[in-house]
Amino acid sequence: MSAPTQRPKVTEREARQVAEAAREQDWRKPSFAKELFLGRFRLDLIHPHPMPSEEDVRRGEAFLAKLRTFCETRIDGRLIEREARIPDEVVTGLKEIGAFGMKIDPKYGGLGLTQVYYNRALALVGSASPAIGALLSAHQSIGVPQPLKIFGTQEQRDTYLPRLARTDISAFLLTEPDVGSDPARLATTAVPDGDDAYVLDGVKLWTTNGVVADLLVVMARVPKSEGHRGGITAFVVEADSPGITVERRNAFMGLRGLENGVTRFHGVRVPAENRIGPEGAGLKIALTTLNTGRLSLPAMCVGAGKWALKIAREWAAVREQWGKPVARHEAVGAKISFIAATTFALEAVVDLASQMADEDRNDIRIEAALAKLYGSEMGCLIADELVQIRGGRGYETADSLAARGERAVPAEQLLRDLRINRIFEGSTEIMHLLIAREAVDAHLAVAGDIIDPDKSLGDKAKAGARAGGFYARWLPKLVAGPGQLPNSYAEFGTLATHLRYVERTSRKLARSTFYAMSRWQGRMELKQAFLGRIVDIGAELFAMSAACVRADLLRSSGGPHGREAQALADAFCRQARLRVEELFGRLWSNTDDLDRRVVDGVLAGRFEWLEEGIVDPSDDGPWIADATPGPSTHENVHRKIP
Repeated sequence: MSAPTQRPKVTEREARQVAEAAREQDWRKPSFAKELFLGRFRLDLIHPHPMPSEEDVRRGEAFLAKLRTFCETRIDGRLIEREARIPDEVVTGLKEIGAFGMKIDPKYGGLGLTQVYYNRALALVGSASPAIGALLSAHQSIGVPQPLKIFGTQEQRDTYLPRLARTDISAFLLTEPDVGSDPARLATTAVPDGDDAYVLDGVKLWTTNGVVADLLVVMARVPKSEGHRGGITAFVVEADSPGITVERRNAFMGLRGLENGVTRFHGVRVPAENRIGPEGAGLKIALTTLNTGRLSLPAMCVGAGKWALKIAREWAAVREQWGKPVARHEAVGAKISFIAATTFALEAVVDLASQMADEDRNDIRIEAALAKLYGSEMGCLIADELVQIRGGRGYETADSLAARGERAVPAEQLLRDLRINRIFEGSTEIMHLLIAREAVDAHLAVAGDIIDPDKSLGDKAKAGARAGGFYARWLPKLVAGPGQLPNSYAEFGTLATHLRYVERTSRKLARSTFYAMSRWQGRMELKQAFLGRIVDIGAELFAMSAACVRADLLRSSGGPHGREAQALADAFCRQARLRVEELFGRLWSNTDDLDRRVVDGVLAGRFEWLEEGIVDPSDDGPWIADATPGPSTHENVHRKIP
């Protein structure tokens, strides 16, 4: 029998404990980004730039050529935008060329592409239609294939991967109407029904691909009982199982072709063999899947940057103001320079992190998170600058432009489509906290007990001794390094000065983090604005490193664009250094305390007078929809694509 679903009551501390338990606790492999936050610039971990094998290149390039032809001949992005739906025949065609099995091993019917070429494929197809990019990414980056690849049994892989490679679409269901990045409050339950099944009850929100999915990964809470350790657990669920209702298809400001819905489970029986991993391992499975799954979003931001650069170049050369092309006016030219340099750096970050994922020699959990954070933020800035360069035409829709005889450039659509990336798969604010937690892991490992209120005085004393030894060895190394030597990294030519800056600045970043921990101790986790700036500095340093290493690769390989790559990397690094210096200034000189006081006043109603003089066009419905478990009262809008 199914049990009634009740929202767990958890404190802030309990919620943090759930999230902490889901983390990968150990660092078994080196991490360039982790070392960077500790003030150790391990260039040897990313240089020489890792490279794919010849066979990987051959297979990847062959598929990209096939996919490009498909994009050019079968995908009508304006039609998808206009009708808010990807035509079934397009989805079927993508299945036929293997696009749903890009990351699945050939022995299961997939293409077996590397992470590098998977991401390049997403950038390509996302430029034709961001909604299709989201469809393929949700299916393979976070849907059923990836968790089965890492955590599934051989029987599960044999059963599901051939379907997922060619015919079936998958979706990932974690979020609920009142649960976003706080999974400790997850309300969907999976109650054991004897020894051979679980019964699912609950409601899932924002189920990307959920409207058309054939297979689902569902995260549900198993109650603790005799013989069951309980906890948040992952299941593979057939989407047409009795008791599953897709109650609606959601609509958004962008990605209008997205098949995203609300899914209700009522008494849904799931065989025990469909459980992925042990009970209680659901969040760990989700986070591990996202280590590489997050790379799909910045990959599509790279594609958006490339398209924005193309449009900016073509438009700014023909549009004249005051006797010369607008590109020749400094105010516009600076925007074009930003788009070009940042797109180069974003591609460098994604390619480097992807190749590191393929080699599997490094732990890339921080690199992937930084790529997602940086790509989503910079992608939105690029789109906004393109709209500004286009002026009124940037705000006008492509169909409207075409109707009055001009080129149909969907700049405003790009801005709308990219905006979700700052929220998808971990909002910017959550990514700041996630990365900050990993960045200070070494400190907490040796000194965490000192600031833990639950630890005894004896434990704190032992932690103090450990911390003293660690910092006695670590702190002196933050004083001087290769970044202060004028000949360091000379093999990088004109870019050496930027790598010296990264090395010096990584030590400064580590010193700032240590000072903050010494100052705030247990209150450090509450200093979210400070931690966000620390992470943003690290993101800029990582991007600078990746840009220099990529430019050196293009130069040293003797290709035709080595000199141009050097110029773009130099421009990006100089722009990034200005942003870094501003962030450092704001570490200690900011309005954080004042902002908190203003927020207190807003929440207390002291500023309600400021809201006078308007009308509120929103209705008076509930802020959060009712998710009481039970049978659905809605028509099932789930549809199967042949």
